[in-house]
Amino acid sequence: MLAHAIETDRDRRRDDRPAIGRLSYDILGTLPIGVVETSVRTIRAGRTIELVEATLSHDGRAAVVARAWLMQAFETQPFHATPFPVIAAPEDMPSWDATTVWPGGFIESADVRRDQIEPGRGSFWVRTPADLVANEQVSSVARTAGLLDIANGMTTRISPTDVAFPNLDLTFHLFAEPHGEWVGFDTNVSFGATGIGLTHSVVSDVRGPIGTSSQILTVRPTAR
Repeated sequence: MLAHAIETDRDRRRDDRPAIGRLSYDILGTLPIGVVETSVRTIRAGRTIELVEATLSHDGRAAVVARAWLMQAFETQPFHATPFPVIAAPEDMPSWDATTVWPGGFIESADVRRDQIEPGRGSFWVRTPADLVANEQVSSVARTAGLLDIANGMTTRISPTDVAFPNLDLTFHLFAEPHGEWVGFDTNVSFGATGIGLTHSVVSDVRGPIGTSSQILTVRPTAR
């Protein structure tokens, strides 16, 4: 939703549509199910580069803050390349029912295809018929951003009944605009020895890799 708010504010202010090169989210508290408000401000204005911040609030309390670097487009097609590996296509991965691990309506709506290599290591594709914002057209970047948080949970190291590992942030760097309904992830999950973890993914569309996503985790053994 905040990516959509940032793009809506951008298009209201200017007509050259600079691309989002990075989105970073800080999660300040539990997200409510209810009416929320969004606000957007420009932190660093510029003709070719801008830094913009959006805040999602509930009852006057900020719940998520997102910052985006907006970058002017240049013609670099002759240099377009990446060493990130290409994962198998959605039709070549088996379906996986994520509700066997996680509850919730969003998880239930997600169509997931997964190749689990080992605990904490796997690749998967996700799509959902759910609208990001009801009755509004959203961009492919905003739609993709709306699915990124699911990465922390699709290839778990340990059952969430034994260890809690919520993410405190999410940072998405992208070097190509996403296309299509599927979002692909090549994901590694790491737990340190002092309660800190990391979920890191190479993010793809059906044409190939388009960027990376990282989430810092607070890893907490479940009391028994």
